[in-house]
Amino acid sequence: MRETSVSFCPVPPEQRPINEYEELKTSWFFSWGTLPLSTYIKKLVWVGFWSWLIAAPIAAASFSPSKYLIRFILTSMAGTEVLLALVLIRLYLGWSYVHDRLQKDRIFYEESGWYDGQTWLKPSTMIDRDRLVVLYEIKPIFIRLQKTFLTLAGLTLIGSLIWLFLG
Repeated sequence: MRETSVSFCPVPPEQRPINEYEELKTSWFFSWGTLPLSTYIKKLVWVGFWSWLIAAPIAAASFSPSKYLIRFILTSMAGTEVLLALVLIRLYLGWSYVHDRLQKDRIFYEESGWYDGQTWLKPSTMIDRDRLVVLYEIKPIFIRLQKTFLTLAGLTLIGSLIWLFLG
Protein backbone atom coordinates (compact mmCIF):
# COMPACT_ATOMS: atom_id res chain seq x y z
CA MET A 1 0.00 0.00 0.00
CA ARG A 2 1.27 3.44 -0.91
CA GLU A 3 1.77 5.88 1.95
CA THR A 4 0.07 9.24 1.26
CA SER A 5 0.70 11.17 4.44
CA VAL A 6 2.29 14.60 4.34
CA SER A 7 5.28 13.21 6.20
CA PHE A 8 6.02 10.98 3.20
CA CYS A 9 6.59 13.19 0.22
CA PRO A 10 8.89 11.98 -2.55
CA VAL A 11 9.16 15.51 -3.99
CA PRO A 12 12.57 17.06 -3.28
CA PRO A 13 12.21 19.90 -0.72
CA GLU A 14 13.27 22.64 -3.16
CA GLN A 15 10.51 21.55 -5.59
CA ARG A 16 7.65 21.42 -3.09
CA PRO A 17 5.12 24.15 -3.85
CA ILE A 18 4.91 25.37 -0.25
CA ASN A 19 8.70 25.74 -0.11
CA GLU A 20 8.68 27.53 -3.47
CA TYR A 21 6.07 29.88 -2.02
CA GLU A 22 8.18 30.56 1.08
CA GLU A 23 11.25 31.19 -1.08
CA LEU A 24 9.32 33.58 -3.32
CA LYS A 25 7.83 35.39 -0.33
CA THR A 26 11.28 36.05 1.12
CA SER A 27 13.09 36.88 -2.12
CA TRP A 28 14.19 40.47 -2.71
CA PHE A 29 12.10 41.13 -5.82
CA PHE A 30 9.03 38.94 -5.39
CA SER A 31 8.49 40.04 -1.80
CA TRP A 32 7.33 43.40 -3.20
CA GLY A 33 3.85 41.92 -3.57
CA THR A 34 3.69 41.16 0.15
CA LEU A 35 4.92 44.54 1.38
CA PRO A 36 2.67 47.13 3.04
CA LEU A 37 0.95 49.31 0.44
CA SER A 38 3.08 52.40 1.10
CA THR A 39 6.34 50.43 0.75
CA TYR A 40 5.02 48.72 -2.40
CA ILE A 41 4.21 52.11 -3.93
CA LYS A 42 7.67 53.44 -2.98
CA LYS A 43 9.29 50.50 -4.77
CA LEU A 44 7.22 51.16 -7.91
CA VAL A 45 8.04 54.87 -7.79
CA TRP A 46 11.72 53.96 -7.46
CA VAL A 47 11.47 51.70 -10.54
CA GLY A 48 9.48 54.42 -12.32
CA PHE A 49 12.16 57.01 -11.59
CA TRP A 50 14.96 54.86 -13.00
CA SER A 51 12.78 53.93 -15.95
CA TRP A 52 12.15 57.60 -16.62
CA LEU A 53 15.91 58.23 -16.59
CA ILE A 54 16.18 55.68 -19.40
CA ALA A 55 13.09 56.83 -21.32
CA ALA A 56 13.59 60.61 -21.07
CA PRO A 57 16.71 60.87 -23.27
CA ILE A 58 15.03 58.73 -25.91
CA ALA A 59 11.93 60.93 -25.78
CA ALA A 60 14.10 64.07 -25.91
CA ALA A 61 15.71 62.79 -29.13
CA SER A 62 12.26 62.65 -30.72
CA PHE A 63 10.63 65.69 -29.13
CA SER A 64 12.82 68.54 -27.98
CA PRO A 65 11.69 69.58 -24.48
CA SER A 66 12.21 73.25 -25.37
CA LYS A 67 9.85 73.04 -28.39
CA TYR A 68 7.44 70.22 -27.57
CA LEU A 69 7.34 70.02 -23.77
CA ILE A 70 3.99 68.23 -23.47
CA ARG A 71 4.87 65.66 -26.14
CA PHE A 72 8.24 65.10 -24.48
CA ILE A 73 6.55 64.52 -21.11
CA LEU A 74 3.94 62.18 -22.59
CA THR A 75 6.51 60.19 -24.55
CA SER A 76 8.90 59.84 -21.63
CA MET A 77 6.02 58.79 -19.37
CA ALA A 78 4.90 56.19 -21.95
CA GLY A 79 8.42 54.74 -21.97
CA THR A 80 8.41 54.71 -18.19
CA GLU A 81 5.06 52.91 -18.17
CA VAL A 82 6.35 50.24 -20.57
CA LEU A 83 9.37 49.48 -18.38
CA LEU A 84 7.22 49.52 -15.24
CA ALA A 85 4.73 47.16 -16.92
CA LEU A 86 7.56 44.73 -17.69
CA VAL A 87 8.54 44.69 -14.00
CA LEU A 88 4.92 44.10 -12.98
CA ILE A 89 4.53 41.31 -15.53
CA ARG A 90 7.60 39.58 -14.09
CA LEU A 91 6.12 39.88 -10.60
CA TYR A 92 2.82 38.47 -11.82
CA LEU A 93 4.43 35.54 -13.65
CA GLY A 94 6.48 34.51 -10.62
CA TRP A 95 3.48 34.53 -8.32
CA SER A 96 1.31 32.87 -10.96
CA TYR A 97 3.71 29.92 -11.23
CA VAL A 98 3.62 29.28 -7.49
CA HIS A 99 -0.16 29.86 -7.41
CA ASP A 100 -0.66 27.16 -10.04
CA ARG A 101 1.62 24.68 -8.28
CA LEU A 102 -0.17 25.20 -4.97
CA GLN A 103 -3.64 25.04 -6.52
CA LYS A 104 -3.15 21.72 -8.32
CA ASP A 105 -3.79 18.40 -6.62
CA ARG A 106 -0.71 16.85 -8.23
CA ILE A 107 2.92 17.93 -8.03
CA PHE A 108 5.19 17.45 -11.01
CA TYR A 109 8.81 17.12 -9.93
CA GLU A 110 12.18 15.94 -11.19
CA GLU A 111 14.07 13.39 -9.16
CA SER A 112 17.57 13.97 -10.46
CA GLY A 113 17.36 15.73 -13.81
CA TRP A 114 15.19 16.89 -16.67
CA TYR A 115 14.74 13.39 -18.07
CA ASP A 116 13.06 11.67 -15.13
CA GLY A 117 10.02 13.75 -14.22
CA GLN A 118 7.41 12.26 -11.92
CA THR A 119 3.96 13.26 -10.69
CA TRP A 120 2.85 12.85 -7.08
CA LEU A 121 -0.74 13.09 -5.89
CA LYS A 122 -0.99 15.36 -2.86
CA PRO A 123 -2.82 14.05 0.18
CA SER A 124 -6.04 15.90 1.03
CA THR A 125 -4.49 17.67 4.03
CA MET A 126 -1.75 19.09 1.83
CA ILE A 127 -4.27 20.13 -0.83
CA ASP A 128 -6.33 21.95 1.81
CA ARG A 129 -3.29 23.70 3.26
CA ASP A 130 -1.99 24.74 -0.14
CA ARG A 131 -5.36 26.09 -1.25
CA LEU A 132 -5.68 28.11 1.95
CA VAL A 133 -2.28 29.66 1.21
CA VAL A 134 -3.55 30.51 -2.29
CA LEU A 135 -6.76 32.02 -0.96
CA TYR A 136 -5.34 34.08 1.90
CA GLU A 137 -1.79 34.84 0.82
CA ILE A 138 -1.51 34.82 -2.99
CA LYS A 139 -4.95 36.09 -4.07
CA PRO A 140 -4.40 39.47 -2.31
CA ILE A 141 -1.11 39.81 -4.20
CA PHE A 142 -2.94 39.18 -7.49
CA ILE A 143 -5.58 41.75 -6.57
CA ARG A 144 -2.87 44.32 -5.80
CA LEU A 145 -1.10 43.61 -9.09
CA GLN A 146 -4.37 43.84 -11.02
CA LYS A 147 -5.14 47.22 -9.43
CA THR A 148 -1.63 48.39 -10.30
CA PHE A 149 -2.06 47.26 -13.91
CA LEU A 150 -5.43 49.05 -14.10
CA THR A 151 -3.88 52.24 -12.73
CA LEU A 152 -1.07 52.00 -15.26
CA ALA A 153 -3.57 51.37 -18.06
CA GLY A 154 -5.60 54.37 -16.91
CA LEU A 155 -2.53 56.60 -16.96
CA THR A 156 -1.69 55.33 -20.44
CA LEU A 157 -5.23 56.07 -21.60
CA ILE A 158 -5.13 59.58 -20.17
CA GLY A 159 -1.77 60.22 -21.83
CA SER A 160 -3.11 58.90 -25.14
CA LEU A 161 -6.17 61.14 -24.95
CA ILE A 162 -4.01 64.18 -24.21
CA TRP A 163 -1.80 63.24 -27.18
CA LEU A 164 -4.86 63.04 -29.44
CA PHE A 165 -6.09 66.46 -28.34
CA LEU A 166 -2.70 68.01 -29.07
CA GLY A 167 -3.37 67.18 -32.73
